[in-house]
Amino acid sequence: MPKPAPYRLEPANYPWSIAITTRFGDLDVNNHLNNVAIARLFEDARVRFQFEERRSLSSPGVRGLIVSVGIEYLAEAYFPDPVTVCAGFGEPGRSSWPILLAAFQNDRCFATCDSVLVLRDGNRPAPIEDEWRKYLEERQVRSG
Repeated sequence: MPKPAPYRLEPANYPWSIAITTRFGDLDVNNHLNNVAIARLFEDARVRFQFEERRSLSSPGVRGLIVSVGIEYLAEAYFPDPVTVCAGFGEPGRSSWPILLAAFQNDRCFATCDSVLVLRDGNRPAPIEDEWRKYLEERQVRSG
């Protein structure tokens, strides 16, 4: 995978963030946060971000489902320092949209995560309605 664009490494470019406490149990034999722990941090942040954003997706029977998750590990991260995970939306498609996340520790980005969700109505993709698209675009990660 290519390294993330420089704008992804700046917390100020994201519209949302959360501080998450690291745990001793997140360490691996090299005394840094292991990859599974980092994936869990991203999952926790993504779900919290979605929980706050979900209020705008109100059509009955319509839901967003994760179809892909990719993590780029850029540097090591350590216990006991907290991690700040920043999130925002990427460019929406016809029926899908990305959630872009970046994890920071001590003002340094150590990993990014891109998740793609597809809007589903029953068993088929549903087009993103104009109001939801506008909301996604307003909450995008700034690219410059």
